[in-house]
Amino acid sequence: MKRKLEIGVVGLGKFGFFVGRRLMELGHDVVGLDVSQDNVRRAQDHLTQVYQGDGRDKGVLEQLGFKEFDHVVVSVGEAMEASILITMHLKELEARQVWVKAMSLDHEKVLRKVGADEVFFPELFGSQQLAMRITSPGLIEYLHYGQGILVQKLVVDQWRAKTLRELNLTNRYQMLVIAHRPAAAENFDYLPRADVRLEAGDEVVVVVQEEMAGKFTP
Repeated sequence: MKRKLEIGVVGLGKFGFFVGRRLMELGHDVVGLDVSQDNVRRAQDHLTQVYQGDGRDKGVLEQLGFKEFDHVVVSVGEAMEASILITMHLKELEARQVWVKAMSLDHEKVLRKVGADEVFFPELFGSQQLAMRITSPGLIEYLHYGQGILVQKLVVDQWRAKTLRELNLTNRYQMLVIAHRPAAAENFDYLPRADVRLEAGDEVVVVVQEEMAGKFTP
């Protein structure tokens, strides 16, 4: 059974609130902290515990036990200085994993210098996802790990009557088929065997490098 995590969220604006709520839906305990009474009121029925306080105060973080959590997410809106100070305090308290929302590349550099374990750009990630969805029909997700990786759903046409082994997609297109759904079926079969034969109208979910997009016709 997956272990329940204890996660702190500093900053309960839109992003912090939605992250905390989703973590609760996934079965974890979430403790929120925000200076805004309105943000605290909105979150109090959705998170395990919510406190009103200033995360820039190291004593507040220490008193609320943020160093004991498995992860701490810092999402304090446009306040670059605040996120840097909070991150520094958390690492001085020896918090295990501190994940911080950044507003710019320079902001990211400073956050990493003060010890942030992970830095994320919601706006950058969202813009990349939208651009790739517009230009890559069937895109499920765009993963950026130094080089772009697409998770894409394709409808079979030219690959019909051939098995995955015969198509040799890994060697030809650096592509991996992770799911297959026959045209008449309701559900996908995951990690299909190499001898699965595709038919027109079948759907496949593939993982492929972005640079290969447009170089094949399924």
